[in-house]
Formats: sequence, structure tokens, C-alpha cells
Amino acid sequence: MELEELQDTWSKMSQELEKQKKLTNEIILKMTQDRYQKKFSKIRNYETVGAIICYTIAALTLLNFGKLDTWYLQLCGILTIGFLVILPTLVLKSLKKIQNLDILNGSYKKNLVVYIKEKNKLLKLQQISIFLSYVLLFIVVPVTTKIISNKNIFLTDVKPLQGVALIVALVFIFFLTRWGYRGYKKVTNSAENTLRELED
Repeated sequence: MELEELQDTWSKMSQELEKQKKLTNEIILKMTQDRYQKKFSKIRNYETVGAIICYTIAALTLLNFGKLDTWYLQLCGILTIGFLVILPTLVLKSLKKIQNLDILNGSYKKNLVVYIKEKNKLLKLQQISIFLSYVLLFIVVPVTTKIISNKNIFLTDVKPLQGVALIVALVFIFFLTRWGYRGYKKVTNSAENTLRELED
């Protein structure tokens, strides 16, 4: 009788320990999920604000599209609107996908594979955005100049001050995009480290 009671007690204790272990693992996974998602919150807020600004400029360009009275200004206008709508949308979608990785479901290995794939997509998208930001500068200047001051920049001589402004803008874009890309690398590497902690 005592042996049966001992076995019964031992079995109950084992079940309780198993439940506690499972509960502890769930708590750890939920905490990791929260930490992981918070890493992308700040960068997503920046990108959301940037996207709103881009969409606003695209809408203003579209509303004033009639002022672009030559085929090449219209082409610049279409490209400007395209860049300002498509790029921020792609970045926000990519950020949402990587931020909402479901750590609670799926194996560690599967989640890590999905994460690395999405991380590489996001960083590649950032590299493309950096390149296109230089192209956009040369397209948006003629469009905004025509809309704001009704001057066709292609038909006027470039003044020294305008040349200096262009150089300053290029230097600003260089440092801004470099800072932004480093921020993305830092956040994505930190998030990956958070996922790798689950391996232990």
C-alpha cells in the first residue's frame, strides 16, 4: 500500500513539474515575443511617419500634375509619385512581416530560417531605397521647382548657389541613409540575437 501511495505521489509530482515546465516555457516564449516585437517598434514608427510624409508629397504632386507642361516633367512627376508611394509601402509591409514573426508557434529552427529570409529582404530593400533616394533627388527637384515657382529647371542656367545646394543635399542624403541603414542593421542583429537565445 505504501509503495502504491509513493508511486501515486511520485506520478502526481511528475505531472505537476511537467505542467510548471510547460508554463515556464510559455512565459519565456511570450516574453521573448514581446522583446522581439519591441525591437522593431521604434523603427516602424519612424517609417510610418516617413511614409505619411511621402504619401502627402505624392498627393500634392498629383494634385498639381497639370502644372507639369512638358513630357519630361510629366515623366519626372510620374516617377516621383511612383517612388513616394511604392517604396514606403514595400518597407512598411516588410517591417510588418518581420515584426509579426510568430515565435510562439513553430520550431526554433523554422522561425530562425524565416527570420533570416525576411531580414535579408528588408536589408536589400533598404539598399535599393538608398540608391533610389539619389535618383529621386534629381527627379523631384525639377518637379517641385515647376510646381512651386513655375520654372522649368531644364531650360534655365544652374546658378552657383543651386549647385552648392545640390551638393549639400547629396552629402545630407549620404549621411542620413548611412545612419538609417546602420540603425536597421543594429535592430535586425539585435532581434536575431533575441531569437538565438531560445536555442539554449
